[in-house]
Amino acid sequence: MARPALRPRHTLPAYELRIADAPASIDAAAWNALLARQSQPTPFMRHEYLAALHESGSATPRTGWVPCFMTLWQGSELIAACPLYLKSHSYGEYVFDWAWASAHEQHGVPYYPKAVVAVPFTPVPGTRLMARDGQARALLVQALRQWCGQEGVSSAHVLFASDDDVQTCSDQQLMLRHTVQFHWQNMAPTLPAARGSLPPEGALAALGRPGGISGYRDFEHFLASQSQDKRKKIRQERRRVADAGVGFRWARGADIRAADWDFFYRCYERTYLEHGNPPYLTRDFFARMAAHLPEAWLLFIAERGGRPIASSLIAVSTLPSSAEGQKDHETLVAYGRYWGALERVDCLHFEACYYQPLQWCITHGAQRFEGGAQGEHKMARALLPVQAASAHWLAHPAFADAVQRFLAREGEGVQDYLQALRSRSPFKPPVA
Repeated sequence: MARPALRPRHTLPAYELRIADAPASIDAAAWNALLARQSQPTPFMRHEYLAALHESGSATPRTGWVPCFMTLWQGSELIAACPLYLKSHSYGEYVFDWAWASAHEQHGVPYYPKAVVAVPFTPVPGTRLMARDGQARALLVQALRQWCGQEGVSSAHVLFASDDDVQTCSDQQLMLRHTVQFHWQNMAPTLPAARGSLPPEGALAALGRPGGISGYRDFEHFLASQSQDKRKKIRQERRRVADAGVGFRWARGADIRAADWDFFYRCYERTYLEHGNPPYLTRDFFARMAAHLPEAWLLFIAERGGRPIASSLIAVSTLPSSAEGQKDHETLVAYGRYWGALERVDCLHFEACYYQPLQWCITHGAQRFEGGAQGEHKMARALLPVQAASAHWLAHPAFADAVQRFLAREGEGVQDYLQALRSRSPFKPPVA
């Protein structure tokens, strides 16, 4: 994709906006320090992760991701920033706007390039608009819209945004859109007696409510919170894997050996190729993760007869959360990311991607395991539905109006879908 001519700097009153054409152009320490101040940081927004995507050839102009990272400065202080890309397609985003692009093209209005504030290939809710405070975040959104207008970009999309991002975008008249993900909490939820109400909007508004503040003691304690049929099903699935002679080992961070990374990539690549697509991420990307961000990764390897046959890779984070009005605290969160197998074993996917990670989370006191986008089957493994949010701005008034009406209808459907999922909780009903 040909990149539009960019002026290196734009100016807002008392602030300076700089556009970087590569993550390496931005000071890593300043970027990560700003991230650590946010209410919903994730390892995927760290400078090391974003730089690895670019430098490994995974997210580059060649693959349709043109970096235009936006940073807002006050003197020598970085007060706001976001990972901004110009896109020539809508792959690797997981918030689907193909119909919007088609409508533009049918009316002779180019949709691409569009601007996305996102982590490529990573549908994990969290901070996207890093800012020193609410005012700086609002200025960043204003700068984004102004820049898109000056550069003739059709639209801007803030994907899988944090609650703070959503509020600011809403205040700045961006349109909101919600999708559904499935997350596990390390506490047994119970359904409210009144089933008609829905949770508030927000990236992490889970259905159900905490049944206590303590985490599960062990996997059996977790199973005891399930309804009888779900508990029986999980035990049967785990038994099938064990009866097939499959065992698991795990390694975290620097303990993941180069040979383990090589084996994982064979599994990861094979999964994509079996579905007829090349993998989004290169082997070099994971080499850079091993070298520059090893603490963010947890690898499970399935073995049978002394041979590795499958693997799943989980991201973990202990970044402090610094929400306004709260004291800094650290929360261990796990994120299901990638998996693959070289041999087929019944129920191996469930064991590698859910039961092994959940058992690890319980043992190590993780608060949450985020199972990622889509997949109602995750509810049977005690991952409950949550809403994930994005925000959208379209330059063309007529298309913006049409999308606004579409989102209103779609939003009603999402609420109905959540209501239907609520009735299928895998947990025991509350005791009267």
